[in-house]
Amino acid sequence: MASLYINSLLPLPSSHPQKLVEPSSSSLLSTSNYNDVALKPIVINGDPPTFVSAPSRRIIAVGDLHGDLGKARDALQMAGVLSSDGRDQWIGQDTVLVQVGDILDRGDDEIAILSLLKSLDDQAKANGGAVFQVNGNHETMNVEGDFRYVDARAFDECTDFLDYLEDYAHNWDKAFTNWIFESRQWKEDRRSSQTYWDQWNVVKRQKGVIARSILFRPGGRIACELARHGVILRVNNWVFCHGGLLPHHVAYGVERINREVSIWMRSPTNYEDSPQMPFIATRGYDSVVWNRLYSRETSELEDYQIEQVSKILQDTLEAVGAKAMVVGHTPQLSGVNCEYGCGIWRVDVGMSSGVLDSRPEVLEIRGDKARVIRSNRDRLHELQVADAI
Repeated sequence: MASLYINSLLPLPSSHPQKLVEPSSSSLLSTSNYNDVALKPIVINGDPPTFVSAPSRRIIAVGDLHGDLGKARDALQMAGVLSSDGRDQWIGQDTVLVQVGDILDRGDDEIAILSLLKSLDDQAKANGGAVFQVNGNHETMNVEGDFRYVDARAFDECTDFLDYLEDYAHNWDKAFTNWIFESRQWKEDRRSSQTYWDQWNVVKRQKGVIARSILFRPGGRIACELARHGVILRVNNWVFCHGGLLPHHVAYGVERINREVSIWMRSPTNYEDSPQMPFIATRGYDSVVWNRLYSRETSELEDYQIEQVSKILQDTLEAVGAKAMVVGHTPQLSGVNCEYGCGIWRVDVGMSSGVLDSRPEVLEIRGDKARVIRSNRDRLHELQVADAI
């Protein structure tokens, strides 16, 4: 069965490859350049991005952020890709950053985080790097209109953002990228004008729900921004997704799944022929964004169950042409860790104050090696190196 999956995917899809900006001469030499020679450009296949060739790049994987801008900045600064001077500048040179989903819900700076990542992507491309995202279950839930886990203040951010857009009626890209630099002032202005009774202001709450619906419904501004990202991404020989990839996902078609989710997100639902929410990717316990098969503690499993999961993982990796998988979705009380011979890395540490409020951790990948960065000191020393094969 595994060889069938391989034949269905390899060689890489024939969609026209997209080359990112060539690295400038000042960024050709970097900490991720092993041989002190000019790096080859990053090449992307798929729309949204699905297969990425990023030769000799250092890769950073960041787990679930859930609307906590402060923790997001802490994680990115610890990874050495974000400046610590408050200017939100990319300092990662030609690093490739991958965020594995669940930026939304449980926190109040969701759009600001999305804006920050877009701004950093623009800056990274000018230096031979890139920033990628994969959508998680909370992204698909919000596009579906499921707002059960939305923080009350996140509705306020949606209201502020819609008002803010009035000044950028004809320039969405500029408006979206600049929100990270404007959102703090909007939040402060809102707080200064709030009264004790605002928390029971039904009209205000309704306005926030309407604003969120406008932005996140299929075809909405933020939904279309999310549609730029897939639910599965392979960078070199590492595959990234939110919940977990399974053999039947690969057999269905990785690029096909990404394309169907993207089309659903950016297509208004007020037409009879509007696309349906792709079940294989976004619904069910074994869908790409909900799967927790690889995130269970092995100490809770019987030996035969561990063997079964290991076999499923290896079949999946062989089918998709990867050596290891990186997932989020399930907070790891022990921090970022790997299982099944380090074929799976779990990077959700519940860092958001709306989840576990834990210390940020990130995964650094160089070639076939991976290590956990738990502090700024770790970034400067070769600690906790593990073979990913």
